[in-house]
Amino acid sequence: MAKSGEYEIPKQVVLLDATAQLKALMSIIRGKTTQRGDFIFYSDRVIRLLVEEALNHLPFVEKEVTTPTGAKYNGLGFKGHICGVSIMRAGEAMEQGLRDCCRSVRIGKILIQRDEETAQPTLYYAKLPPDIAERYVLLLDPMLATGGSANKAIEVLLDHGVPEERILFVNLICAPEGIDTVLGAHPKIKIVTAEIDSGLDERKWIIPGLGDFGCRYFGTEEK
Repeated sequence: MAKSGEYEIPKQVVLLDATAQLKALMSIIRGKTTQRGDFIFYSDRVIRLLVEEALNHLPFVEKEVTTPTGAKYNGLGFKGHICGVSIMRAGEAMEQGLRDCCRSVRIGKILIQRDEETAQPTLYYAKLPPDIAERYVLLLDPMLATGGSANKAIEVLLDHGVPEERILFVNLICAPEGIDTVLGAHPKIKIVTAEIDSGLDERKWIIPGLGDFGCRYFGTEEK
């Protein structure tokens, strides 16, 4: 297993290479004083990197094409169809990054809210492609904190016939607690993330984190 600090990264987790470019992008979006325009722009860049990496972990088949010169080229093609499913509302910020990489991709939505008293996630809405059971699913949510909402969303996908091993959970920042919770319940999925943080505080916020991603991206933060 690879390590992030003292945390042993499970084999099901794909962590982007900690390049200088990625660290610079993450430094911008984590910054408290970063303006919303910059937050959106640089978050979108990281999301694009994540989607590109997630696509690398889908199955491919050999494919031969003829080039304009008349020669043959032995390449690859996607095996099966994909779709995206965003966990509303923050996950919707990742939809355009998927569309930029996959033309006319179908995208479903799941709305889950956590009860403030019990801290338990409740499903309020789900709208998914009718043939989702036949597709590979990129589940989109920027932050993986406790893992409760992610597990609820995964259960919705499983209830709609999606095999666990066809689910890739794509996000920007993970807490180790969230990773362990999700993989403890669903060991066959794969998690693709940009960075793994040190953990959760008493409010269940990711530390060091970046605050509320959805509020910062969509401009609904309290000033």
